[in-house]
Amino acid sequence: MRLTITATAIATTLAALAASPASAYVTYSGVDANGSGTRLLTTPASSAAESSFLSNLTSVGTETFETQTVGATAPLTLNFGAAGTATLSGGGGAVRATNADTIRVGRYSVPGGTNYWDVGSSPVNSFRINFSQDIAAFGFYGIDIGDFQGTVRLEMLDSASSVIASLNLPTAPEIPANGSVLYFGLIASSSAELFRSIRFNTTAGSGPTTDIFGFDSFTIGTQAQVTSRIPEPGTLALLGAALLGLSLTQRRRS
Repeated sequence: MRLTITATAIATTLAALAASPASAYVTYSGVDANGSGTRLLTTPASSAAESSFLSNLTSVGTETFETQTVGATAPLTLNFGAAGTATLSGGGGAVRATNADTIRVGRYSVPGGTNYWDVGSSPVNSFRINFSQDIAAFGFYGIDIGDFQGTVRLEMLDSASSVIASLNLPTAPEIPANGSVLYFGLIASSSAELFRSIRFNTTAGSGPTTDIFGFDSFTIGTQAQVTSRIPEPGTLALLGAALLGLSLTQRRRS
């Protein structure tokens, strides 16, 4: 039996691959419930989620806020080492210190240290992180999310500020969830999911009290830092060349 691959078949195959939708982000999450409002001494669930997230990355950078000035507001310059820098803008938040802000019940630095990003929940207080290059992975700790039914929705945006995708963050199972700790991470499954910025949309929920959240240990990774490889944009071109070569070989044999 003779194998024949025509230019039409090659074009059809490539068109189908190009038109196929991007896979969903691979996500990692863990929540350690806490109804007391005091600092959790151990966070097994969220720490395990962070470990799983980091196991797919290499040489990443993390902004822990420890070098940020307490009381500083946006815009803030964030440093992620080899993954580049970023600018945190928008929102009514500020850098807070766990030890100094004892009245801030339920919010503290995680997984350790002192400083964290503290922000209220409302469309006005939503904030955005703009990166210096395309990013494939993003992870962080969220503290005290959900005690007044407030929620956080992430939006990943491209270089033109168009939304690529959005994800709702999980919250602790009980209400109130005062002082609970969440770790959430995401990794792009395809080149189409790389993003240049990420927006935190915070909502106050249905309760009478405005919710306030804490965030800490932002970690990012570029496509090169993801060990579970994302398909490169040139994959289709390489496949096309391979199919064309196979076609020519078969023709020479016929």
